[in-house]
Amino acid sequence: METIEYGGGGRNMEIRGSVPPDQDQDHALVTGPAAYEGVWRFTAPAIEESVPQARHAVRDLLNRQGVPAQDDIVQGLLLIVSELVTNSVRHAALLSPEVAVEVAIGREWVRVAVEDNHPYRPKALEADFGQTGGRGLLLVREITYEAGGVCDVEHTAGGGKVIWAALPLTSPPTARSAP
Repeated sequence: METIEYGGGGRNMEIRGSVPPDQDQDHALVTGPAAYEGVWRFTAPAIEESVPQARHAVRDLLNRQGVPAQDDIVQGLLLIVSELVTNSVRHAALLSPEVAVEVAIGREWVRVAVEDNHPYRPKALEADFGQTGGRGLLLVREITYEAGGVCDVEHTAGGGKVIWAALPLTSPPTARSAP
């Protein structure tokens, strides 16, 4: 178990993490988990300052663990973290004074999840080019799908929600155009 603190002024974010047990025991006996694999979770107050703190904490975690992710995947993942934490801060803070961020890293993928206690399950809005906001989940969905990943929104046992996105560590091959 490791503990790392981010922030200041009495508003700290604490990351707690460990390497999870491998679910495929036969595979684990042969190769074992990669050194970078594990699950980390941190909570932060549902305030605007937590958005860059969460993004930096995830970036630093990926670097510290030596995750072999392509730069475009990391940049997309950090944008996803920013969008999801921003949504929790803006739309759920009244019912959820804290937001939780979980990062799970597997051999070939990384999953980020943002959880709050607000019961409303948002849906990705269609692009309305006349609006200046309200497209965060649409952006999350598009970044995730473009990277070859998956995302979803689920209810938690406590009545809140968790929004997650899982991306492969390498970008999918781009389609070649016909000559």
